[in-house]
Amino acid sequence: MGGDINKVGVARAYALWAPIYDFVFGKIFEAGRGAAIHAAEAACGARGGRVLEVGVGTGLSLPNYAYNIHILGIDISEPMLRKAQERIAEEKLDNVDGLAVMDAAAMALPDQSFDVVVAQFVITAVPHPEATLDEFARVLKPGGEIVLVNHIGAESGPRRLFELCFAPLARKLGWRPEFPFRRLTDWAAKHGGVRLVERRPLAPLGHFALIRFARLDSGPSAG
Repeated sequence: MGGDINKVGVARAYALWAPIYDFVFGKIFEAGRGAAIHAAEAACGARGGRVLEVGVGTGLSLPNYAYNIHILGIDISEPMLRKAQERIAEEKLDNVDGLAVMDAAAMALPDQSFDVVVAQFVITAVPHPEATLDEFARVLKPGGEIVLVNHIGAESGPRRLFELCFAPLARKLGWRPEFPFRRLTDWAAKHGGVRLVERRPLAPLGHFALIRFARLDSGPSAG
């Protein structure tokens, strides 16, 4: 499943987006960024914690995290990360521990090393969503959370038809508009070490959703 998007194509697409990404998507994704950050901070608690932001892109989210949240950002696109590094330097974001070019489905990170994994507008754009989610769970501490913000495909009706028709073009741009919520719940059931905590539509029109999974205190670190 999911091999219809390839890593090289995604990296190429986001290299093209990098110079204009903030202008095109900054406002569109603002509500999603705010919801993800709020959920991550709540999961970390008052004392703060370690957050892995997967698909950190140009770092639009980074200035909005509380200073007791320490962040590692990864992305497949080096041009996007260069923009993020400029943002970190300009805004003196000392709580960002680093940035790295990394494949989300094969992360060179230790097991159980983060309190929260945040992935905004990512899971429908990676070549292998289930393998990527396995990696999120692997690096998450027991009791920690996976926080996703994404467009989830309609299950029926005119929007479903539009998404199916638009899908071939969208794949060339780097994402799957018809991605069903069922893939996430099927993954969680197969994995066995996570549980769904929340699925909530986001303003203004509910086209995007906040989805949270909690890592169980015991269970497999990968599916």
